Amino acid sequence: MAGPRMVGDTNIFIAYLRATKKEKTWLQQLPDDTELFISAATRYELLMGATDDRKKRDVELLTGPLPTLPFSKAVADKAAGIYHSLRSKNRMIEFRDIFIAATALENGLPILTTNRRDFSNVEGLRFYEL
Repeated sequence: MAGPRMVGDTNIFIAYLRATKKEKTWLQQLPDDTELFISAATRYELLMGATDDRKKRDVELLTGPLPTLPFSKAVADKAAGIYHSLRSKNRMIEFRDIFIAATALENGLPILTTNRRDFSNVEGLRFYEL
């Protein structure tokens, strides 16, 4: 039987990279058969924050083996729709979060995040529960 599949939000990876006790992070609590994806937007955010060679190496070691979901035309179209929907409700979130949500929706995957409050305004987005 296949394990759970999901897109990891940037905050999940940042928490792991910063943790002194990695076993207490959400990434370490996932089932062994989890299929975890990373969005191109999350990869960008992580590398943008990697200010030295050691941090860049750590990001690559953590995310390099994960399948990266591209920011495709379909994801861009979905992101624009999310933007307009959120704007019309006066519920805007960071554009990078819109890109991550659009990636998850376009690929039919739930998102693993500690930032449910912002993402909860995105229609149709599902959350992976630990």
